[in-house]
Amino acid sequence: MCMKQISYLIVSAALCVAGCNQQQHNFTQYVDPYIGSGEHGHVFVGANVPFGLVQLGPTNLTQGKWDWCSGYHISDSTIIGFGHTHLSGTGIGDLCDINLMPAVGEVVLKRDTTADYSTGFFSLFSRSREKVRPGYYAVHLDRYKVDVELTATQRVGFHKYTFPASTEAKVIIDLESGQNWDRPTEGFLVQESDTVLSGYRYSKGWANNQKIFFTAVFSKPIRQLILSDSSGARAGSSLTAKRVYGQALFDTHDKEAVYVKVALSPVSIDNAKLNMQAELPAWDFDNTVQLAKQAWNNELSKIDITADKRTRRIFYTALYHTMIAPSVFCDVNGDYRGADDKIHSDRSFTNYTTLSLWDTYRAAHPLMTIIHPEKMSDIINTMLNIYKQQGKLPVWHLMGCETNCMVGNPAIPVVADALLKGYEGFDADLAFEAMKASAMLDERGLKYLKQYGYIPYDKEKEEALSKCMEYAIADWSIAQAAQAFGYTDDYDYFLQRSKAYKYYFDTATTFVRGLAADGKFRDKPLNPFEAVHRDNDYTEGNAWQYTWLVPHDVEGLVALFGSRERFVQKLDSLFVVQGELGEHASPDISGLIGQYAHGNEPSHHIAYLYACVGQPRKTAERVREILTTMYNDTPQGLSGNEDVGQMSAWYVLSALGFYQVEPAGGKYVLGSPLVKKAVIKVGNGKTFTITTSNNSPTNKYPHSLSLNGKPHTQSYLDFIDIEQGGGVHWVMGK
Repeated sequence: MCMKQISYLIVSAALCVAGCNQQQHNFTQYVDPYIGSGEHGHVFVGANVPFGLVQLGPTNLTQGKWDWCSGYHISDSTIIGFGHTHLSGTGIGDLCDINLMPAVGEVVLKRDTTADYSTGFFSLFSRSREKVRPGYYAVHLDRYKVDVELTATQRVGFHKYTFPASTEAKVIIDLESGQNWDRPTEGFLVQESDTVLSGYRYSKGWANNQKIFFTAVFSKPIRQLILSDSSGARAGSSLTAKRVYGQALFDTHDKEAVYVKVALSPVSIDNAKLNMQAELPAWDFDNTVQLAKQAWNNELSKIDITADKRTRRIFYTALYHTMIAPSVFCDVNGDYRGADDKIHSDRSFTNYTTLSLWDTYRAAHPLMTIIHPEKMSDIINTMLNIYKQQGKLPVWHLMGCETNCMVGNPAIPVVADALLKGYEGFDADLAFEAMKASAMLDERGLKYLKQYGYIPYDKEKEEALSKCMEYAIADWSIAQAAQAFGYTDDYDYFLQRSKAYKYYFDTATTFVRGLAADGKFRDKPLNPFEAVHRDNDYTEGNAWQYTWLVPHDVEGLVALFGSRERFVQKLDSLFVVQGELGEHASPDISGLIGQYAHGNEPSHHIAYLYACVGQPRKTAERVREILTTMYNDTPQGLSGNEDVGQMSAWYVLSALGFYQVEPAGGKYVLGSPLVKKAVIKVGNGKTFTITTSNNSPTNKYPHSLSLNGKPHTQSYLDFIDIEQGGGVHWVMGK
């Protein structure tokens, strides 16, 4: 919670007590942050604490390339500095704000890959001298012979630079550099004393009105500050410009450590100073590293699994990746910048950002409802305040800005899920109002959905089918909430809208296809393999993949096929059929098993559809195949973008043996547990324990299941079964 200012000693003591309680098992030892840093994983690599505003880590020189969306890729060997904000696993790049870079000697303040280092201030580094673990990052900058170590609290980045002896040591404060789409619109840097620099960076990119404020405190007096903009060096103690750099100069002796603490705020420099005082007033770097480790250990300990070493590494790294975001986006005094670009103050909840909802509503948020019940009211209150400030629930929110990225109304299932699971601490009436109002707008194809009952491709020119099918999922979620509230008219209306997917189903081909306003399918013959990025009926997919995007009404989809047998036959074909996606396909369509694409979210529920229609063995077989072939413990360990925790959340839930298929309400469909045992902390001192007998790579099929000692014959667990504690026991076999 964004509460009143707390003293550093109290925070340290609380974390120490919590850490001592976990000394018997260090869960951070299983985390390898390099997993997913290669191929298309796009994960953040650096130092942070769970759900922190600060993600402090290296930013590579490479810019504009898709696999550098987080600012870092395992294939790169360059560093231009250490930014305080990064994204993890997104398909679009942004952030990398407030970039600091230690250097020695003359540098040119621009990026350049000139081999002789004659220009630019980047450095090469060797992977053998790089270290990363939860809450800590270290590297040696070859060019400057400087050792860098980083750690963080929620709102403060802590740097340790060990310099060689020099009269030309410096720390570059770079307020120009951003990632991919990000471009600065205004920067400000001021020297307040010989140890304090403060400022802000405004930018426009994916987040189109991004504002971040900071204060930086140095452990050693600055001998001289050189300010620069696009015209070159400028005199004075402050500078406001579009392109702002500062060089803080020092004399250093050999192996001298210079420390820098950088506090961030979305509101003001003064609030950044409050955050600094509350979270990191002292200069004990090693203790801060330890506190960050304890913070991670406390969160990772919420699921204690018994499994082989490789599985533990993949599992706990996945769990770690689910807790990089959403990110705190408020100050210790309760101030935050809203979606209306106004400053709000509310100590009653913690405001968050980085809401990658098209991805995370599917598994990351259902996982959060199980293991982070203490955060649920904050997440929902964040969304409800966004609704009040921008007139709709968030679509893809970043740094307080609505990006409108991806399709559908993906916040609606998250809000409905919290309502249906009985979470409190937010205004339930406002929550229903926000869902309904967001669904009744005229934007992003909704106008046509209300007019035609579906979205015609000749009215909405891009991705009309996918937009409508995602809206149908959200509409079903509203309908379930309406039923719980007793709102009969709303239930009937939104339940009917949730069946819009039926319009697109072509019984002749048994695929969903684009439909015109006159009710006719596209004239050209259907190629179910073809995917044209942003320029046909499907969002990052094809007809093979989108035909199954009906997690809310499986029986309705079965009926369109005419029988369960035909449904299963077509589903079987999905996993074996081969075909070319075409030259214009999105690179997000990855991790293919036949045409099943695990590297992208619309496929994530599909393996569990077998269990929904009475064939749990096939679910078990496919889930195990995905768990063991689409994830590994190398930098190439993800089959697609991490997508802010969704790819990893699928692994965590599936390794435990279940997955929430319906978008809201808490029916976790059973699969095939990969772990031998798991003890899950579900809040209020309760645990839910999963045990297995005869579990092995060959004995992957469930033969029986008991819930709290009694036979369980349903194909799913209810959320309440998990939330109230107890456990299940699986008997596995061939």
